[in-house]
Amino acid sequence: MSGMRRAPRLSHGPAAIVSSPWIVVGAGVLVMVVLLFVALGAYRGRSPAPDRAPVPPVLPLPTGVGASSAPGPASSPPPVRPGLSGRASGLPSSATAGSRSPSVGAPGGGPVVTLAPSRAPQGQPAMSGRYRVVQSFDGGFIGEVSMVNRSAESRGWTVRLGFSGGRLVTAWVEGVPQGTLRQSGDGFTYVSGVDVRPGGSVSLRFHMERTSSTPRECTVDGVRCGGF
Repeated sequence: MSGMRRAPRLSHGPAAIVSSPWIVVGAGVLVMVVLLFVALGAYRGRSPAPDRAPVPPVLPLPTGVGASSAPGPASSPPPVRPGLSGRASGLPSSATAGSRSPSVGAPGGGPVVTLAPSRAPQGQPAMSGRYRVVQSFDGGFIGEVSMVNRSAESRGWTVRLGFSGGRLVTAWVEGVPQGTLRQSGDGFTYVSGVDVRPGGSVSLRFHMERTSSTPRECTVDGVRCGGF
């Protein structure tokens, strides 16, 4: 029996694990399976996240508000046809028939001031005249009647001058076409050849001899002149 050899005994502990690698692999697989079950349990325990935000409740519209109150898209202008142009038919509602005086708006959006043509004040003639002596010399003088149209329309005029004796040499109008001169025994009458515009003025001059420079009569359209 002494010649028989005994089989070696298996060692226990760390040496056995090292000598058997399948034990390590099996332990690792077991640990991974346990971790997987733990992760699945934790995921199933969570509440699912909402897919979208909650929709607020729809409030009822106030009474009297219809769908038509909502602004709609602006209507496009009508197409332009060749050869046609849009024109207003008739006067606007603010316009009145007949002519109107021009209006000027006050700065800053103030009230509108209507400008009317200037008119002669009450009791004042439409065409007024004023007499004066332009130049005096030995044996005669040069006189003048200056006139202003204070009416709102163009006007002609007639001047009547009377002196005590004397002789009219000539008469003329300054700066405008000449009119008609009619002499008489004690003076002369001059009728304008062109009308005077509203607010305009004109002067009639004349040369007299052998008489006083103060006329006995001076009228413009029958109204007495001023200045003497």
